[in-house]
Amino acid sequence: MVFSSHIFVFYFLPLALAAYYALSAAPQRWRNLALTLFGYAFYGWAEPQFIPLMFATTFLDWLISLVIAHNTWRLWTVWYKPVTCLPEGGERTPTQWWALFLSMAANLIVLGFFKYFNFGVDSYNALAKSMGMESYQWDTFFRVILPLGISFYTFQAMSYTIDVYRGDAKAMRNFVDFSCFVSMFPHLVAGPILKFSYLADQLENRTLTREKFARGVAFFAVGMSKKILLANPCGKVADLTFNAGSVSMIDAWYGAIAYAFQIYFDFSAYSDMAIGLGLMLGFIFAKNFDSPYQSASITEFWRRWHISLSSWLRDYLYIPLGGNRLGEARTYANLMLVMLLGGLWHGASWNFVIWGAIHGGMLAFERSQGKQGFFMQLPHPVRVAITFLVVVFAWVFFRAKDLPTALAYCGSMLGISSVQPGSDLLAGIIYQPYYILSLLLAAFITWAGVQTWDYTRKLNSSKAVLIFTLFWLSLLMMTTQAYNPFIYFIF
Repeated sequence: MVFSSHIFVFYFLPLALAAYYALSAAPQRWRNLALTLFGYAFYGWAEPQFIPLMFATTFLDWLISLVIAHNTWRLWTVWYKPVTCLPEGGERTPTQWWALFLSMAANLIVLGFFKYFNFGVDSYNALAKSMGMESYQWDTFFRVILPLGISFYTFQAMSYTIDVYRGDAKAMRNFVDFSCFVSMFPHLVAGPILKFSYLADQLENRTLTREKFARGVAFFAVGMSKKILLANPCGKVADLTFNAGSVSMIDAWYGAIAYAFQIYFDFSAYSDMAIGLGLMLGFIFAKNFDSPYQSASITEFWRRWHISLSSWLRDYLYIPLGGNRLGEARTYANLMLVMLLGGLWHGASWNFVIWGAIHGGMLAFERSQGKQGFFMQLPHPVRVAITFLVVVFAWVFFRAKDLPTALAYCGSMLGISSVQPGSDLLAGIIYQPYYILSLLLAAFITWAGVQTWDYTRKLNSSKAVLIFTLFWLSLLMMTTQAYNPFIYFIF
């Protein structure tokens, strides 16, 4: 179930809100239980067979957090004792360390098996074939299906046990409260990736106000408009171009830029809708995008793009690896490793590894140049343009179905690939006025528009009329568009 669907907008969401607000006078735990049940219903709508998997990992992480908090495996002897936050930076016992290790190992094994088993087998078979060795034909009888959103809810669950271990948050004594954190449907399958310490207090104490609800509706409506009116037409251009085989250099850049706008407006729209749904339920989620295509460097880009993921990678991977505290060489290695793993987090493909390597290499290069380097001396608009072109070029590996296709498309962008017959027909489709206007509007909003976070901060009647009109138009378009994917649902 996606947010931009009839079943969600007209049935699931009204029912969930009605049930939730019917419990507004009840204890907070009852509302958390309602959110948990609706979260599992939302998740199970598409893949009910994976509900036990999410429940099992959630239950294990909850138990382990109590082991860490109480410093004992014999939880039946301390279940009645209150849970307190561990001293930040204090000594940890072997029991607590092994409990954290068990949680990390369990989550990573589950994620690794479901997300990377097929990739590993396919990579081995390709290598074996190139060396004349016998390959394993696992797919003839065994093929792993990727559970929806497993990358997102696994990272969120891992942040919980790590935060408890570090002393950044206390363990939740009640399983329902923690299960609500993992399974809350606004951020369950495509983020934002919310650290537990950020939501811990809100899970136990939050308020429902008219101001929150009104801003939440505005957030959701703007997000829906961005998704339907901008991301979908840009995505159609990108699909036509990437699926056309060899194309001209101009068409290749046009399609790559269209994909850059699609993935931005698609994912930022989902984040807007998730933040809006959170506000309707009384939660305040963190900002996930900050006009990333206005960045004047790749370093700045990662401070603005998918902020929740970059923050997670920084806090739970880059800094524990040593960050920039162990010398320049180690800093560059850490940057490369984090981005390579970030690429693999997005998908089990060598394309994502290359995408991560491009960004990691640029981060290391910019750090080596410092603030006095040649690039930093260029005019700001020039640096923004160069950064955008680098990001667009890297997106090719993100979008192409496999490595040969990505390399061929890059060849077209560089003008070194031959153009197949039929390019005129493709041009007649992708350069229709509707698509051109969609891309121009996307570009205008990208570099001159107001962010949803700022636009909805203070609402008035004129903003309400505009938001309602766009939302109404997006609902009308939703009934006519057969093309309506959510890119980050596959991660």
